[in-house]
Amino acid sequence: MADTILITGASRGIGRGTAIYLANKGFDIVLHCNKNIEKLLEVKKQIEDMGRNVRTLQFDVSDREQTKNILTEDIEKNGIYYGVVVNAGITADNPFPAMEDDEWDRVINTNLNGFYNTLRPVILPMIQNKKGRIVALTSVSGLTGNRGQVNYSASKAGIIGAVKALSRETAKRNITVNCVAPGVIESDMTVDLPADIIKEMVPMRRKGTVKEVASAINYLLSEDASYITGQVISVNGGMYL
Repeated sequence: MADTILITGASRGIGRGTAIYLANKGFDIVLHCNKNIEKLLEVKKQIEDMGRNVRTLQFDVSDREQTKNILTEDIEKNGIYYGVVVNAGITADNPFPAMEDDEWDRVINTNLNGFYNTLRPVILPMIQNKKGRIVALTSVSGLTGNRGQVNYSASKAGIIGAVKALSRETAKRNITVNCVAPGVIESDMTVDLPADIIKEMVPMRRKGTVKEVASAINYLLSEDASYITGQVISVNGGMYL
């Protein structure tokens, strides 16, 4: 029986690509989304066509009770996940003097509180199972900061701190906890970024691919990475940190 990986925010972008990549590597997959269920079902069909077991969950990671109830029910019915990829996140960019309260709250509640809300119902069953892998998506913005993204940078930096602390608590149970920090990756969020800006920002002079991020996640989920925990793996084409 294959190990099962839960991936939050799997309807598009890095989450979608990671789900397909991991299914190709032999994992069974639990796909999550909040609103875009049609896109999620497309991913589900693609994974089913590979012959892998796959199921879907729909909830808002910023809603603590809803997240807890749905994940607890799924674990009770199907068993604990071997790995969790905490990927769901949003942006609401604005220069700090113009930032609205709602822009701050929505980003923190989804990205940082969503990390807590997703892992809190999962961690004790994982500890009882005495093995597991957790990979959280942070960002180059969480390492260096970025103009217009005080809210996003704060949420992603907070995830790094949480991962480092949680890794110390779970290491003796053979549970690793790490971050992957993408740089400029081909996605809906970067489609309008001018080529000259990319060449200026990125020493490799191109955007990264979702596959390149997914391969790093896959490695951290693997047995080969069993002695790596509390780390931030940057996938950013050599961007200065």
